[in-house]
Amino acid sequence: MKKILISGFILCIALQVFAGNTRTYSVIKIWQGIDTICYKNEHSQLLVFTPDSAKNNHAAVIICPGGSYGHLGLKHEGIEVAQWLSKLGFTAFVLKYRVGMQGYHHPAMIQDLQRSIQIVRERASVWDIEQKKVGVMGFSAGGHLVGVAGIHYNYNFLAYQGIYPKVSLRPDFVVMVYPVVSMHDSIAHKKSKRNLLGRNYSEDLIHKLSLEENVHAHVPPIFIVHALGDKVVDYRNSVYLYRELQRASIPHVQYIQFDCEGHGFGISEKRNTVAWKWIYDCEQWMMSIGIEIYSKSVTSIIQMQESKK
Repeated sequence: MKKILISGFILCIALQVFAGNTRTYSVIKIWQGIDTICYKNEHSQLLVFTPDSAKNNHAAVIICPGGSYGHLGLKHEGIEVAQWLSKLGFTAFVLKYRVGMQGYHHPAMIQDLQRSIQIVRERASVWDIEQKKVGVMGFSAGGHLVGVAGIHYNYNFLAYQGIYPKVSLRPDFVVMVYPVVSMHDSIAHKKSKRNLLGRNYSEDLIHKLSLEENVHAHVPPIFIVHALGDKVVDYRNSVYLYRELQRASIPHVQYIQFDCEGHGFGISEKRNTVAWKWIYDCEQWMMSIGIEIYSKSVTSIIQMQESKK
């Protein structure tokens, strides 16, 4: 491995079974009661996973699964990730954001994420969360989405819906896993670009949503992961972004690059026996920015065992 280094809504309870584990989570329909959102199917939801009360680290992570902005990898880049984070002490929110297969394009996706950040901060006391410890984590196209939230937080995309939050829309930290970054054809993931932008878009929008072009001095801490041999999203997406973050002297930026193939592995060792260990590095990074970790992952245990050999 080579290191180059988330009140008008209704709460309802759902029960879900994954990989033999039963997990109860609450569901928030994030646009419930907002008259300017006029769609029948209530696509946009937050699935809320809470930690044991004795191990609550008072921090939150809003998770954005990937899926080329066309669909969502809800299980392996959402549910499984939330279960891992809740064991660490986080209140984890999986965002089911609007996507291309439902007929949506930009700015629907970032509206869903900014609305989620607003809800989590406004309701922080409900989950015993500190308002200044609300981060975002995204995978592939979801990585691009959380990057938009981290870079363009001063632009209130919710204004289109007549919403002007009194809380900050700036994530306190950002985790981008094998992310889409650029909209420029030389390195863009074309399917994500097509689903995000639709058919009619301006050159200005290309530049605005190419994250590497928009880094500024107040970007929050960012952790990035990519595999060198990623055959879906060119690893240079991460390299170019990391380079600009370094140039802007953004504190607490880390890029982990694995010398292997792979994309879409989430946190599963079965999907990538090398790159799944990013979660250990991510835990260390989160501790370095002042987030308390209560229960280290299996990866941490493996690494500690290896160090004793």
